[in-house]
Amino acid sequence: MSDPLMPKKCVTVRAAESYRGKQGLEYFAGVSAQTIGSHGICMHLLTVPPGGRAKAHKHEGHETTIYVLAGEGYTLFGDNLEYAMLSRAGDIVYIPAGVPHLPVNLGSEPLSGVIARTDPNEQESVVLLPELEAAAEAMIARLKRGDNVSS
Repeated sequence: MSDPLMPKKCVTVRAAESYRGKQGLEYFAGVSAQTIGSHGICMHLLTVPPGGRAKAHKHEGHETTIYVLAGEGYTLFGDNLEYAMLSRAGDIVYIPAGVPHLPVNLGSEPLSGVIARTDPNEQESVVLLPELEAAAEAMIARLKRGDNVSS
């Protein structure tokens, strides 16, 4: 018996299309409810340019996993973005549902990764957190100075 909620055919998605997410970065369209009609997953590619970062945000009700393909960068996270976690090519990052976060690339090379989320409607559950932008800038300044930050 087939599941009436699942797409009825296998699909290849070419990462030629891109879109600007609410978070302020350019994403390469992948698998989502919008692109292929998926019902339980979203997966796409993201490249953060040198010196780039996303806006502070969280994803209500769904988890995120990122496989870092190239480069290195930080994930700022926590209720006040008080933590910073360094990730490099080959690392896998997990972000629980509802956790405020943002990626930042302080390096001189692009940071790219494959992002998978448990919500097929990738942008619908993104909640921007403009009240955390000052905290993000303060943490980024600390990282640039080389201050010791714990994750």
